Amino acid sequence: MNSAFPCHQQKRSVTRRDFLWELGGGLGGVALAAMTNDAHAATNPLAAKAVHHPAKAKAVIKIFCPGGLSHVDSWDYKPELAKRQGKPFDTDGKVQFFASKPGNCQGSYWPFRQHGQCGRWMSDLFPKLAQRVDEIAFIHSMQSKSALHGPAMFMANSGFILPGFPSMGAWVTYGLGSVSEELPAFVVLPDPRGLPPGGVINWGAGFLPAIHQGTTLNTDPEKPPIADLFPHKDFAHLRGASEQSSRDFLQTLNRAHAAERAGNTELEARIAAYELAARLQLSAPEATDLRGESDATKKLYSLEHEDIGPFGRQCLLARRLVERGTRFVQIYCGAENTTAKKIRPNWDSHEDIVRDHGYWGPILDTGAAALLADLKSRGLLDSTLVICTSEFGRQPAAQGKGRDHNPGAFTAWMAGGGTKGGVSFGETDELGFKAAADPAYCYDLHATALHLLGLNHEKLSFYNNGVQRRLTDVHGHVIKGILA
Repeated sequence: MNSAFPCHQQKRSVTRRDFLWELGGGLGGVALAAMTNDAHAATNPLAAKAVHHPAKAKAVIKIFCPGGLSHVDSWDYKPELAKRQGKPFDTDGKVQFFASKPGNCQGSYWPFRQHGQCGRWMSDLFPKLAQRVDEIAFIHSMQSKSALHGPAMFMANSGFILPGFPSMGAWVTYGLGSVSEELPAFVVLPDPRGLPPGGVINWGAGFLPAIHQGTTLNTDPEKPPIADLFPHKDFAHLRGASEQSSRDFLQTLNRAHAAERAGNTELEARIAAYELAARLQLSAPEATDLRGESDATKKLYSLEHEDIGPFGRQCLLARRLVERGTRFVQIYCGAENTTAKKIRPNWDSHEDIVRDHGYWGPILDTGAAALLADLKSRGLLDSTLVICTSEFGRQPAAQGKGRDHNPGAFTAWMAGGGTKGGVSFGETDELGFKAAADPAYCYDLHATALHLLGLNHEKLSFYNNGVQRRLTDVHGHVIKGILA
């Protein structure tokens, strides 16, 4: 007879003992596979993790405008301020701003108009974003605990005015892990002019495992996306068929070295970074190569414009990164604070707000509006939370032709990712000097973002130096009024 078994060996009948033995072996195999997966997850700090509750958002794109964007010239309509134009702001002479005594009341340098079905007021500084106002939730009552750029930047990014605490992006990747094995989970796209106030600390991992710090990508199209990603041309002969063998050998040595130094997160992060770098030689150039984008998309982001194009490229890269599984992307619209040459290199506008905000307004307006439109057209806006904020606002009284720092009031906004469009939360006083109704801090912004990502900000913690630390410290409330 023809046999269905190899070598024509007829299998004997299965006894009950055989059945139980093979069943147990099968269950053991399943258990072994599960244990192997758990072990892999344990050795991979970026393995995807379970959420605390169902998530609305899968990724975050955070646009940061360093320098202090003026809320009274952009998002926060103050008709009473316009009525008091030219009248003394401080009649008693007791108020002292950050760097000046208050001048006279100064209304918005740009007219405000109502937009969208929601009828929200926005200034003419942002005509393109005004067309998307029905997708945006504004938080008008934001405050900071510092009027200094560096500490206020740290607070906005990490929840603390002191440096050295984990940034929001680091907390998100610590809590959720990574979706992609080919790209970093947390990517930072600095302004081409340079780093923001406080530098790389703004995206550091602090006391969290070092693997969670942000990876900086170069947005200059003439340069590699990551410095030294590829060997120098003098070592080109090392690439090719032998390269993988060399990597495997190095990995063996690295893992043996790390096994003797358990708990050294910087060493683990360095090894993981080198392993990721090898994969990035393929994935990073592909993710940052815009040649496959349509002419219509490139025009949407104004990539050819000398001043607007660089930030447009940052926004387009952010869309491409979240599309490929990056969990958190932070974009900086502005660099380190220095005195002006032609314009200030960020939103800090002490000397001439029309000059400086007039320059930066079209940059943010074009890139951010294009990002929202592009995400929506690709079905990504519902799962991507877009945040736009500054470290503080600016004063409603004149400082010559400029405005001084104002930590007492500023506006942040969110769009997509489970937020409700065309709404606002909180209010400033009639002049825009201080938060008057529902004051909010970065803690509330962070708590809301974590909630939308499926994380409870009170449960996401890390034990460090005797303290169970959180992104929101001991504060924070989810802003339920802007949730869809």
